[in-house]
Amino acid sequence: MLTFVYTARDTTSNKVVHSTVQAESERAAAKLLMGQGIIPLEIVEQGKKRNFLAKFTNRVRAKDRIIFTRQLATLINAGLPLAQSLRTLSTQTENKTMISVINDIIASIEGGSSLSQAFGKHSEVFDEVYLALIAAGEASGTLDQALERIANQQEKDAELIGKVRGAMVYPAIVLTVIMGVIGFMLFTVMPQIQRLYHDLKKTLPWTTQILVDTANFVTQYWWLVLFLLGVGIYFLRRYIQTDNGREVIDTLKIRMPLFGQMFMKLYMARFARTGQTLLSTGVPMLEMMRISSSAVNNRVISRSLDRAADKVKGGKALSVALKDDDNILPLVPQMIGIGEQSGGIDKMMGKAATYYEDELDNTIRSISTAIEPILMVCLAVVAGFMVAAILLPVYSLVDTSGV
Repeated sequence: MLTFVYTARDTTSNKVVHSTVQAESERAAAKLLMGQGIIPLEIVEQGKKRNFLAKFTNRVRAKDRIIFTRQLATLINAGLPLAQSLRTLSTQTENKTMISVINDIIASIEGGSSLSQAFGKHSEVFDEVYLALIAAGEASGTLDQALERIANQQEKDAELIGKVRGAMVYPAIVLTVIMGVIGFMLFTVMPQIQRLYHDLKKTLPWTTQILVDTANFVTQYWWLVLFLLGVGIYFLRRYIQTDNGREVIDTLKIRMPLFGQMFMKLYMARFARTGQTLLSTGVPMLEMMRISSSAVNNRVISRSLDRAADKVKGGKALSVALKDDDNILPLVPQMIGIGEQSGGIDKMMGKAATYYEDELDNTIRSISTAIEPILMVCLAVVAGFMVAAILLPVYSLVDTSGV
């Protein structure tokens, strides 16, 4: 049982009251209060603040969801009733948001909802692939197997995302170092050189003058720089959230040099792995294509999958529908074609997923090897320019002094 802090209006006295109530979920607490003739205005779990930070500190991570899914599969496979299995997990889970979600699922199931309907009320935690597999597992009577497949699929997806993010860490560190070097030179070394030249009534070289002017502008108008930076970031984020912005970003991901192939292999692995998981659980082909299109999380690839789904709906084989599409790597339709001939499309999609997952590892290693000298050259150019801007004035002074 959870403790909730509530603000409500007492219908008998028409007064606003503040107190606590114990219930299994927020919905159950509201139902309990209304049964007592109290209209709830706000109900918050005790110790859980609804502020900006709570969105990050109380969110359900992929790791929490995977552990919950695998443990639920184990308990159901062991023969425990569904509600009892969920209650057991509620006591074992440490994430407070996940506990609240589980308790709400329990309340929904005991109220007569199916498991897929109960999970569907928390779409911010369980995605469309998850819900489709739960529904298929319920319909076929293999819920434990469906949950096991979900856990495996999510582990693979989390592993792929982790590898891609890991490949971005090194460039980010080097770029941070470059910005640090520029900042140190601009705000510590350049002012001293400027004062020296001013005292000697000499003219700075143009390279040094550019950096000095930049440092002076940032120092005097730092508030304007921060304001413009903040406004730029705000509007950039707003633009990225629009359809056109998402389209531009998703196109850049698969077209950019060096990283384009990495993202393409990521999306192919994600499509093939999701497709394998859905088909092996009994989800129909067209439904699999619709869900997989959403799961790849790239609008350009999704549009290609949607076009292929329309062709499949018109009677074409999936391998033919995907063939000759520039946004689909050739191995995917080839493997699916073999699966269509042998009657095991899901197995062949699984093999295609494994192949691209391994290829993604090799691509990330190749990128790491190639990008290191490129970033080192960039760092050397920036550092060289900064050093030249500092040393040229010093040499100029030495020459003019006749030393």
